[in-house]
Amino acid sequence: MNIRDLFRTKSLDELIAETREEGHQLKKVLGPWNLVALGIGAIIGAGIFATIGTAAAGDGQRLGAGPALSVSLIVAALVCAFSALCYAEWASMVPVAGSAYTYSYATLGELIAWIIGWDLIIEYAIGNVAVALSWANYFNTFLGTYNIELPKWMTVDYGTAAAKMPDVVAGAPRVLGFPIIFNFWAVVIVTLITIVLVWGIRESARFNFVMVALKIVVLGFFVVICVPAVKPAHWHPFMPNGITGVLSGAAIIFFAYIGFDAVSTTAEEAKNPKRDMPIGIIGSLIICTVFYIIIAAVFTGVIPYPVLVKKLATEQAEPLAMAMKYANMPAWTLRIVSLGSVIAHTAVLLVFQLGQPRIFFAMSRDGLLPPVMSRVHKRFGTPHVATIVTGVAVGVTSMFTSLEDMVDLTNIGTLFAFMLVCLGIMILRIKDPDRERSFRVPGGAYLLPIIGALSCVGLAVYLPPRSWMRFVWWLAAGMVFYFSYGFWHSRLRRGIPPGPPAPPDFNPEQQLPE
Repeated sequence: MNIRDLFRTKSLDELIAETREEGHQLKKVLGPWNLVALGIGAIIGAGIFATIGTAAAGDGQRLGAGPALSVSLIVAALVCAFSALCYAEWASMVPVAGSAYTYSYATLGELIAWIIGWDLIIEYAIGNVAVALSWANYFNTFLGTYNIELPKWMTVDYGTAAAKMPDVVAGAPRVLGFPIIFNFWAVVIVTLITIVLVWGIRESARFNFVMVALKIVVLGFFVVICVPAVKPAHWHPFMPNGITGVLSGAAIIFFAYIGFDAVSTTAEEAKNPKRDMPIGIIGSLIICTVFYIIIAAVFTGVIPYPVLVKKLATEQAEPLAMAMKYANMPAWTLRIVSLGSVIAHTAVLLVFQLGQPRIFFAMSRDGLLPPVMSRVHKRFGTPHVATIVTGVAVGVTSMFTSLEDMVDLTNIGTLFAFMLVCLGIMILRIKDPDRERSFRVPGGAYLLPIIGALSCVGLAVYLPPRSWMRFVWWLAAGMVFYFSYGFWHSRLRRGIPPGPPAPPDFNPEQQLPE
């Protein structure tokens, strides 16, 4: 084994050539509005509907932001903005599936690319587990407004039941003496989303567009219905826990912004990536930030901080419904917001579940994962095997895990990915300064990327130690997989050039039926 093989980079020209290989071509059907909608679909979801309660109140390991939740959102948005600018430059220059994995392969070498690809599983697959769990919570709330309830052993994970619900464990059915406890609705929604994604990217984008429109209407409804209940006195003291509480809140609420980078995973399916990828990434982040600040101000104005900190964690996981109940809103308004949350979560599940298979697809095409993961369905034009594998993994995991653990692990994995994307922009400006760039990070090659990387590190410091430990163990497992399979099958290490391109007259749009 030559140590230099671990850090060999793949040229941008070679990466782009691989997208033209016969059998590895994805359909180019996404325009700018599709990309903006995908970004909004990925961003507005579990974060704003589930984590703002914990970000404002804090938990057993960290302080909350209190009424300064809006400031926490601005801090998290700035951290994301620096990374978003770097993602926009990358995606417009390298229209290849794989996102940060592909960018790292071109700048930092194969080993780092593998690490970031493995890390992105935390952001997309593990992040989607958290979204599925939050979706299930809100769907149960929505059904509860109609007095429809499943048995408790079908609505929680085993760990939570064992620690806090002994009556659920005692009443659960048993197989060989072991209690059967799992989250039924979480696995159902993941299964349905997987079917839609295998069906086709155009159909998935249309489905997402409708859901984005609906959830924006619902969030607007929440603001309008709750503004009369806002009391300015509830915003005092504005920072009950000082700057520490604000930064801790930002580290939690960062989960609400994860998703704009998922747009970059669809670069290979964009009609005009040089123009449209920056629009999709940056546009969706700006729109969502404006929505978030308004909603946070209304939320903290409705329910006072001293009341919020006394609420149970399960209540904080449904913060908008909790605020409306505190203000004695009519039951029908709760139904609308609960339904809106279900729709919002569904859109996030769709986009995250769309992003992860495309990262697997890119890694498989490079030889770092088995070749079956880069197969494209002959009829639907989607990476169907990778999509199904992702669906099964997310569905099974969501049956047995808790929301809090998944959120913290997702945050640290995403911050690590963002940091490497920022570093990669600086390296590529040095290695390939003459490369055509339809979009450039403002302020030169170093200022904003350095600020972006440092801000990611600074925010990660406020995550709990258990998240760091799990992250280290996750990366260790990834290294075992790489040295037992990926290194030996790497196309770059073995010197395998891109395969033959598709025929000049090949058009995926014509080959694949509507």
